[in-house]
Amino acid sequence: MSGKTAGSVKAQDVRSQETREKLLEGALRTLVEQGITKASARAIATTAGVNQALVFYHFGSVDELLAAACRHGAERRVARHRERLRSVGSLTELLAFGREMHEGEREAGHVALLGQLLAGAQAHPLLAPATAAGLDLWITEIEEVLVRVLAETPLAEFTDPAGLARAVAASFVGLGLYEGVDPAGAESAFAALEQLGALMAAVEELNPVARRAVTYTLRRQGGRGR
Repeated sequence: MSGKTAGSVKAQDVRSQETREKLLEGALRTLVEQGITKASARAIATTAGVNQALVFYHFGSVDELLAAACRHGAERRVARHRERLRSVGSLTELLAFGREMHEGEREAGHVALLGQLLAGAQAHPLLAPATAAGLDLWITEIEEVLVRVLAETPLAEFTDPAGLARAVAASFVGLGLYEGVDPAGAESAFAALEQLGALMAAVEELNPVARRAVTYTLRRQGGRGR
């Protein structure tokens, strides 16, 4: 292959990737601004500033594009916050970060986007696994934090970090959606989670004798539950 031909192919690949990126971003913007019911090939292409036919050329269908956009958006947001998550040193910090991140995600329209994806999963089957995969990216990061921050606490042997990570993620998803209909109720729920973090911090600060007493009590209670 000549240098000129190779250069042309490379330039074509770059343009193709740029078009895909425009479509992915266009799909996300359409979901936020117009909702899942209006996320047609024409609407997405118009938002992306490209020809409608390119939706099908690059993704095959609107549903495939929406699923890819869902994963794309989640990967981008998780990558944005990964460094901060890996610096979290306590459950209190994790909850505080979650609150801060939620406010930023809401202002950027990402909470509304998640609501559209969850609502559309019934009518667009490909969205359900794509949305779950996006949430799993967050859950993986949260689980790593929980394993680290709980390791030296009396609760380490009594908690399931994987399950707890899903519970934390589900709580923030639910609160994000709930906030749209009852802001005061959501604020109260966020405050309750922060109180839980403060309680955890108090347990971490117990002296060794008190920590052993807590561990003993938890083991005894766990035995009674079996």
